[in-house]
Amino acid sequence: MDIRYKALAVHLLTASGAVLSMFAMLAAVEENWSLMFSWLVVALIVDGIDGPLARRYDTVTNSPLYDGVLMDLIVDYLTYVFIPAYALFKSGMLDGWTGWLAIIVICYGSVIYFSDTRMKTKDKSFSGFPACWNMVVLVLFATTPPTWVVLIIVVGLTIGMFLNLKFIHPTRTKRWHWLNLSMAVAWLVFAAWSAVVDFHEGPFVEWGLIVSSLYLCLAGIAQELFPDRSSDRIA
Repeated sequence: MDIRYKALAVHLLTASGAVLSMFAMLAAVEENWSLMFSWLVVALIVDGIDGPLARRYDTVTNSPLYDGVLMDLIVDYLTYVFIPAYALFKSGMLDGWTGWLAIIVICYGSVIYFSDTRMKTKDKSFSGFPACWNMVVLVLFATTPPTWVVLIIVVGLTIGMFLNLKFIHPTRTKRWHWLNLSMAVAWLVFAAWSAVVDFHEGPFVEWGLIVSSLYLCLAGIAQELFPDRSSDRIA
């Protein structure tokens, strides 16, 4: 197949995330959280695949009529931010003013973060929490912590979007690449299982979600605290 058609197919794959987000939103309106998160997990898998494919087939050169980065950001805002924020509010996990505060800071802070030209570091990691609210809210649904814990997590991560803290990109951060990727895949498996069984996943999967989530959140910070000195060695 002509590489131009392969590049175009990658754009079409990215665009399918908009359809998946609509399916997730329809499920959310019906308060079918299991189905909503199932669609969001599928959208997350698509998002994890389209980036490497875009680089492999060089979509910028071979299919320049469509801006894959812009398309990806549009889809990501729907699936990473807007729908999870709606679910957090509508589920009643945060009542009254706490729910309103959560959706305001999540939606407002995330759109500013997504437009920040400094969001990527030199090693293709993220500078600040990368607004992965789909992952955060799924874990909150699975673990059902107290309201005050949920509020602290939401406010803390929102502030974290604008702090100079490193968060790994599971497929692009080179340091600890296979461990990062393995943890991301493990998180996807645990998340998919939790969604399919309507968050009656049991302690093993619940702890798997917690441990893999903590790794994905803290690995980048650990890399900054313990920098790789191998490049400084003289052969």
